[in-house]
Amino acid sequence: MQNSENAAFADLAALVPELVVSGFEKSLAFYTGTLGFRVLYGRPEERFAYLEREGAQIMIEQPADRAWITGALDAPFGRGINLQIACADATALRDRCQDAGVALYMDLEDAWYRRDAVLLGCRQFLVQDPDGYLLRFSQDIGTRPV
Repeated sequence: MQNSENAAFADLAALVPELVVSGFEKSLAFYTGTLGFRVLYGRPEERFAYLEREGAQIMIEQPADRAWITGALDAPFGRGINLQIACADATALRDRCQDAGVALYMDLEDAWYRRDAVLLGCRQFLVQDPDGYLLRFSQDIGTRPV
């Protein structure tokens, strides 16, 4: 049996990136409206939201008084990070982004990546969020031998 403290974290992933954003409302609209994330919980007074989409979880925050920032934040904030997010239908999500006027960083492609003696197939595309975080949405399309 779980105690009440552990139960409060039962629906949260073990690793969740927290993205610092420059405009909370704009980023929240992008993630929830364009990409289809839902708010698991938020603290609007702190410009913070914990988001989920098909099991993938991220946090967004526009820092105020307390921020864990280790260096200068220059645009684009997302330099050097590529978040792979599993999705059930990469084509539909790519189309949704295009319909919303979001520029694709990389259009839809099928790619095969070796894992030992098997190739893992994925249909994927990349977009950048309003602060430049690179989001790679990836749909499983099966396996095949190397």
